[in-house]
Amino acid sequence: MRRIRNAKVVATLGPSSSSREVINDLFLAGADVFRLNFSHGTHEDHAQRLTEIRAVEKQHGRPIGVLLDLQGPKLRIGAFAGGKVSLSAGDKFRLDLSEADGSARRVHLPHPEIFAALREGSELLLDDGKIRLRVDSRGEDFAETTVLNGGPLSNRKGVNVPDVMLPLSAMTEKDRRDLEFGLELGVDWVALSFVQCPEDVREIKKIVNGRAGVIAKLEKPAAIQSLDEIVREADAVMVARGDLGVEMPAEQVPSLQKQIIRACRKAGKPVIVATQMLESMIASPVPTRAEASDVATAVYDGADAVMLSAESASGQYPVEAVQMMNGIIKRTESDPLYHDAIEASHTPPNQQVADAISNAVRHIAQLLKVPAAVAYTSSGYSALRMARERPAVPIVGMTPLESTARRLALAWGVHAVLCQEVEDVVEMTDLACQTVLKEKFGSSGLSIVISAGLPFTVAGTTNLLRIAQIH
Repeated sequence: MRRIRNAKVVATLGPSSSSREVINDLFLAGADVFRLNFSHGTHEDHAQRLTEIRAVEKQHGRPIGVLLDLQGPKLRIGAFAGGKVSLSAGDKFRLDLSEADGSARRVHLPHPEIFAALREGSELLLDDGKIRLRVDSRGEDFAETTVLNGGPLSNRKGVNVPDVMLPLSAMTEKDRRDLEFGLELGVDWVALSFVQCPEDVREIKKIVNGRAGVIAKLEKPAAIQSLDEIVREADAVMVARGDLGVEMPAEQVPSLQKQIIRACRKAGKPVIVATQMLESMIASPVPTRAEASDVATAVYDGADAVMLSAESASGQYPVEAVQMMNGIIKRTESDPLYHDAIEASHTPPNQQVADAISNAVRHIAQLLKVPAAVAYTSSGYSALRMARERPAVPIVGMTPLESTARRLALAWGVHAVLCQEVEDVVEMTDLACQTVLKEKFGSSGLSIVISAGLPFTVAGTTNLLRIAQIH
């Protein structure tokens, strides 16, 4: 089975999509990677879903990626005496450490680290930005604020602090437990929420220690200020537009999305665009025209993957949502303007051997009209550097490691194939030709272009380019 497209589909599993039957339908509809959202569900729920994913993978003989998404330090207010209050612009409102039930004058905020970081004039956003407060004064255990945007406010709504770098680790104790559990299960990717700085990524990478790829979720303004450094540290990046759109003005999100995609493409790191892509399909069998355009825009920009959240996890039409996303990608990539856009947004390669070879592969593929480019890789590095170049032909990522094949399910244009280990270049070349033939990318008599690294077992050593004819 092969996808006739380059961009990948990430589908979140949940109550609407936990059975093997539905997971199988989602895979057949176009899902390449399944997301396990650890903000919801129990360890047992997620373990069962992963078991079903692996059964579907075995049934179809195709590597499927699994992404564990950590909840992160979600900040929330306490409860109100009546469960709910109404705030009006101009009201004075206090946040403090008192655990007493809240009122229209004050509420519990159990996060002393927020009070320590606030300054006069700082803003606080409550309930996904619907309520906006300005800090008038603060102490170690309180903040006196003025309501700028009012409205109803109920128990335990979320708090965002957009213009302040909070002294918080991106990982809570819950995240650490979830991370170890997921790594023991054998997930392929781990997404770290609320990344603020490169140190957040380095911290989780030490714990993961190569057992999975690390995705930095960009949803804090502070992360944008350190964008290039975070991209350099992470294995992949997610444009998490939900909280990003709360903490920054909505009109800034489209340009930030393009900026992040551009930075990831330049670095050769996979990038996922996420949140509200087909939101209306939670309750409708068809999306709005604006949503279809939103997905297409990410594809035109060259994103590696687009993601469904509640649409596939808890919506009424999970399979239809994946089918729609698959269809939008295919239609967009068949547009001649898509190829022009990808070509126009290409950035020069880095001055290193791997990029020189991958850039040469791109030009050879175009000049010789080869049906596929092959990257023989143990770590996935050769395939990812080739994907960075966005060649006009499919990339066959051949690897003897199951974990690498599953991670490559996220990468743009890569058709991952699990294969035997090889001992020399002749054996690798023969195997590449056989694989292209078997996977129906090319026929006998056509040429293919191959990249690899010698010695084969050493990661990150792309140093070989070969052109071979399929027999």
